[in-house]
Amino acid sequence: MSPIDGVSDGLLERFRAAGERIAWREEAPPARKGGKRTPSLARIRIAHLHDEEARVEERRDGGRRVDSGPVGALVLLLEIDRRGPVRSLRAHPAGALPGFGQGAIEASWEAPLTDGTDVPLADLVELARYALA
Repeated sequence: MSPIDGVSDGLLERFRAAGERIAWREEAPPARKGGKRTPSLARIRIAHLHDEEARVEERRDGGRRVDSGPVGALVLLLEIDRRGPVRSLRAHPAGALPGFGQGAIEASWEAPLTDGTDVPLADLVELARYALA
């Protein structure tokens, strides 16, 4: 069995292979009033796979926020594979977070997240499967 609960070694290899095909591009973090950067954001990238894209926010506290689609789910699963189990996995509805008009999934390896709705890891795995097509 793989390091991610409920994911077979074969499926994890397929996720990893898809991850190698992701094309990345950097996006400038949004500026707050006065032209200062948002202090909690370390980096924003766009993941492109097949004909789909996902916004990926890398936070200074080590957390990640991604668009709530298959590519975003895949990015989070690969991060879980790399870093180990998350402490908190949460979903946010469309428009609840700036930059995530279609909703977001947020993961934290440090403190538990207080906003959003809990997401079972199995749901993240099922969503990421759509990125394999």
